[in-house]
Amino acid sequence: MLAPTISTCKAPVLHLLQRCRRPTLLSNLTKQLGRHHERHSHSRLVLGIETTCDDTGAAVMDETGRVLAERLHTQKRIHAKNGGIIPPLAQALHRQFIDPVVQGTIEDAGIEMKDLSAVALSTMPGMPLSLRVGLDYTKDMLLRHPHLPLIPIHHMEAHALTVRMVERVDFPFLVLLVSGGNCILAVARGVGDFKVLGVTWDDAPGEAFDKVARRLKLQHHPDCLGLCGGQAIEKMAENGNFRLLIERGVPMSRHRDCNFSFAGLKNMANWLIQHHEVRQGLTASDDHHLATISDIAASFQHKVTQHLVIRIARAMLYCQQTGLIPEGNQTLVVSGGVASNDYIRKALDFTTSLFKYKLICPPPYLCTDNGVMIAWAGVERLRLDMGFAEDPQSLRFQPKMPLGEDISEQVTEANIKIKRIKFW
Repeated sequence: MLAPTISTCKAPVLHLLQRCRRPTLLSNLTKQLGRHHERHSHSRLVLGIETTCDDTGAAVMDETGRVLAERLHTQKRIHAKNGGIIPPLAQALHRQFIDPVVQGTIEDAGIEMKDLSAVALSTMPGMPLSLRVGLDYTKDMLLRHPHLPLIPIHHMEAHALTVRMVERVDFPFLVLLVSGGNCILAVARGVGDFKVLGVTWDDAPGEAFDKVARRLKLQHHPDCLGLCGGQAIEKMAENGNFRLLIERGVPMSRHRDCNFSFAGLKNMANWLIQHHEVRQGLTASDDHHLATISDIAASFQHKVTQHLVIRIARAMLYCQQTGLIPEGNQTLVVSGGVASNDYIRKALDFTTSLFKYKLICPPPYLCTDNGVMIAWAGVERLRLDMGFAEDPQSLRFQPKMPLGEDISEQVTEANIKIKRIKFW
């Protein structure tokens, strides 16, 4: 098994979070943190814990959004070697590292459990085996510290709210959440108040990226070692030509709504791969890679981006027609692991400018799963004095949980046609 990776961070001000991702920087910030904590000891503190998928994260944050300390154990290299996430393995690694991650974060922050005002925990949605580890650990911790309230956090809402920690973004705003397990387009009207315009009907974009990357055997490609599927596709696409699928249609083009489908795009890519294998005399079990691997990666990435662009354009027009997003507050927030893809970001930046929207993405480091976003979602609720679990010991995790009220049928009834957007 590959050696585990735990990154640590102490940061008295938020901008240091961007710089402090390696343990080597930790000692340089210790004295600064101590001075900072003394100056802000009156501020309430939240411990955030994240275990929804394959990252074990924790962070201590004060109610102004300052990160006192953060740790993250990532399993990505291990799962990349296996060609995908194996849930029992992910659970075992969470169990192995959750205590050193959480306790190390508290120690790094220079505080004790009695200094905390609340614990925020991601309890929905996610992989059941991973969610169980976080919930069981937190319940045990609260038995020893019963004075602490527990704030259950919706993982996808945490992604949506993270941007408010680094930049002023007022409600309401349009938000696209794209990750390995979700694709949600919604209007964020407030903390815990979302109107869902569309979701994926099948695969999530990150899941489709992973499966196509596996079919291309990118986990064994020398340029992609240690990268997850989406990162590997993006890496190979850098030098590729995206026109192999240019004549192929975009999924759900006849459905004038904001829902998504990535299974068809995955099948389209698999057909293209098989076609090129036949032409080049290779098989799926062959150790060799296709000579056109970069073109296939670029073409698949382009099609995924094209699909996202069309649905988002319709959402912006719908919000304009219905007044869901007032003029002068037209903002699209894009978050989640897939939001780290630079090609997708540039296409969305072009698209939003056409509709006089402002595109805002959290820093790439905060787009992937981490304890900071869970702590921030807890801070948002703590400020509003809402969202506390009445009985933490009876709380259950929920593998599937909608983000908010589904108004996708109303979008369909609006019957909004989108003209071709040439973002490339």
